[in-house]
Amino acid sequence: MTETRVKVTIRCRRCGERFILRGRRNKGKIDTGFKQCICSNEYDFDIETQDF
Repeated sequence: MTETRVKVTIRCRRCGERFILRGRRNKGKIDTGFKQCICSNEYDFDIETQDF
């Protein structure tokens, strides 16, 4: 099994909004489906991961 589930915390550096999501780690990348913050920020985030 190459995919592992991870808990992902994403914090927007512009407005400070925080999102806690589940994602899958596959070949070094993490896919959560997250696109942008509610303030329309698409790139400026702090991202932390934690394995389940």
